[in-house]
Parts: sequence; structure tokens; C-alpha cells
Amino acid sequence: MFPTIINTKVQPFKATAYHNGDFVDVSDADLLGKWSVLVFYPADFTFVCPTELGDMADHYAQLQEMGVEVYSVSTDTHFTHKAWHDSSDTIGKIQYPMIGDPTGKIARNFGVMIEEDGLALRGTFVINPEGEIKVAELHDLGIGRSAKELVRKVQAAQYVAEHDGEVCPAAWQPGEATLSPSLDLVGKI
Repeated sequence: MFPTIINTKVQPFKATAYHNGDFVDVSDADLLGKWSVLVFYPADFTFVCPTELGDMADHYAQLQEMGVEVYSVSTDTHFTHKAWHDSSDTIGKIQYPMIGDPTGKIARNFGVMIEEDGLALRGTFVINPEGEIKVAELHDLGIGRSAKELVRKVQAAQYVAEHDGEVCPAAWQPGEATLSPSLDLVGKI
């Protein structure tokens, strides 16, 4: 059985990331005080991964406008991230930090490590400003994710955090009606 990490705090970590031409230190403390998204992927220089990371790069400005920082994470090193960034037009457009996790500690903390391969599953985690995991999504290695759907999930998580007592129904979009769970709604939806 897969234990849930929803509403748990991000476990401590320290790592090095490639970000905007530099190597920078990143830790769990950097996730506090703002919304964050961690996007785990198996490996650099592969096939589905650049399509996902490029899609995320295309939505990065929108996420930034929403007060969200994005971090991609793989078990490659920050040096490998730089080499990939320098050699691929798709990866070259990434402006968010690319965290190296060669020991797999961060991947293990989030429950996405494939031990026998030394790689991470495709895992996406939305973290609130208090450092609590609010969304956890895992995919098989062959199934790519959608940054557009991630944006919607972040919007819903932010809405729920700001509107106590309200919840967002399926496929909710900003501006649409929400629900206020109560006895009056039981059996009427």
C-alpha cells in the first residue's frame, strides 16, 4: 500500500541546481513562503522528459504570475542538467531551477525512487507556502504530464487555501462556481 503524503511537510533536503546559467544551492527552506511545484522525471537526454519539461517551460511565466516557483528534479547531476540545457533547444528554454539528486535522497523523500534503476518516477507535487504537500501525482515512465492541467490544479489549491469552507468540483476553472459542503448538499449533486 502506498502511504499518502498529502498534507505532510516536505522533508529536509539540500541539493545543487542548474538555474539561469549558474549552479545554485536549493533546500526545503527555499520552498517556504510561496507555492512551489516539484516535477520529478527519470533522466536527462531522454524522450518523454524533454516534452514535459518544455511544456512546463511554456507555462512557467503563468505559474510565476500566480506566485509559484517550479523545480524539476532528476537523479542526474547539476552538471548533466547544464549540458542538457546547453545542447537542447527544448530544454534551453527552461528558466526554472533544475535540481540534481544523484543520491536519490529527494526522490526517496517524495516516494518516487525506482531503486533498481536509480531513477525517479514521473511525480508532480504542489506544495503550499507552509511547506505542506497539497497535490501528489504519479505517472508510469511512459505517460507524459500536462502543465496546463497542473496550472488548473494549482489554481484550485490556491483557491481552497484562500476560501475556508469551499471546495472545487471536478474540472473547476477560476471564476466558476465552487461548493460549500454541508448537510443540505448531501445527495443533491
